[in-house]
Amino acid sequence: MTNNWWDSSADELTVCSPRALVEVAAVLPATGGIVVARLDGARMLDADHAFYEFSDALRFPGYFGWNFNALSDCLRDLSWLPADGYLVVIENATRLVSSDAGDRHTLFRILSRAVRHWASPLGKPAGRGVPFRVLLLCDRDEEAALLRQEIAGVVHRAF
Repeated sequence: MTNNWWDSSADELTVCSPRALVEVAAVLPATGGIVVARLDGARMLDADHAFYEFSDALRFPGYFGWNFNALSDCLRDLSWLPADGYLVVIENATRLVSSDAGDRHTLFRILSRAVRHWASPLGKPAGRGVPFRVLLLCDRDEEAALLRQEIAGVVHRAF
């Protein structure tokens, strides 16, 4: 993770060890209020549990539709939770939607799409993008390497 991670315009999901030594300044914006959503992949073994955890952590509105399209819409809206930036931290990321590889790929595409959406200056205040970062935490280096490889194949595909 680089020192300017928060301010970078990278449209990728970041994989990191929970034991990694990181400067606080590298993961927080210089100014402004941020929303931090902390989730646990061990509680999101399938899509239904992932919908529940995201809804709970980011306080999705009552009209949330409990499907991938609704998750994508809500992650790209968040008008009910205004902030200068968003940080989604998923612990035990290798267990995230591990029951279905297709659903897992879909979730990674949705998260990547949300990162790109918020980075775009179109329709944003002052014509600037809003930082939206996703940090996937893995315990072992081998797991992190596999997850990075899996994400690389998903992030660059069209949604």
